Amino acid sequence: MKIPAIRFEIFPVLDTMIELYQKPLSIERFNEYLAILTGGNNADLLVPVSGFNPMAKEHVLEQMTVLKHLNAEDIARDELLKINRTLFSNTDVEVFKVALNLADDLKGGWTNRYTTDYDSKFKISGYFSRNFCLPVLWTSEVFSEELIRERVREYVFRTMYWSEYFKPVTLRDHIGQEKFVAEKLGRDSLLTLNQFAELSTFYNQNKLSDEYHIIFSFLYGDKAALSLGNANMGIEPEFAGFQFAAGGHIEL
Repeated sequence: MKIPAIRFEIFPVLDTMIELYQKPLSIERFNEYLAILTGGNNADLLVPVSGFNPMAKEHVLEQMTVLKHLNAEDIARDELLKINRTLFSNTDVEVFKVALNLADDLKGGWTNRYTTDYDSKFKISGYFSRNFCLPVLWTSEVFSEELIRERVREYVFRTMYWSEYFKPVTLRDHIGQEKFVAEKLGRDSLLTLNQFAELSTFYNQNKLSDEYHIIFSFLYGDKAALSLGNANMGIEPEFAGFQFAAGGHIEL
């Protein structure tokens, strides 16, 4: 893969969202959130905060305050500077704005952890076409500088992948993307040899499939599939496909 002619800059959103969450939970707050998204003109996505739940409860504000005290956006900015030094140095490059988003997987009534995670990693055409990159943090996580840096790198590497390849369609495409990310992060698979062998069999039988339920089940496992009412496919490990993608030399 060639080095893309792009660079990354932080798009600060935490102060804006903290101010929003300090307001009473109401339709007015929801409408203000929509105005933030579109810059008030309802024309386009101008402020990339679509990963936030505008009707979130107090615990989300608490977690955002933790991120603020950690100087999360400064950490992200520093990590982006490090990444930029490895990229194309010409001034004629595309600039991608990176905004930390906080998704609620604790008490968010409309948030499914697995589908939200899938969308944030694979349904990013709208963000990519607008030169946005949205690393997702979760309200259930214990935040640290190391976590923030790794999450930023993870989503930036997906943007780099998209700058070279088309969006994933088949199971093979999805695993190819995540294999690239895992290699850039230096991640190792936590699967046992038996688990990897079983997943390899399923993958080889279905790698050309573009059916969402097959791709989703392979990536996230049966627990996630059952949460959507899908059939059990015998994929026991949670986030199985991502572990598979980190498993070394995979024949795509």
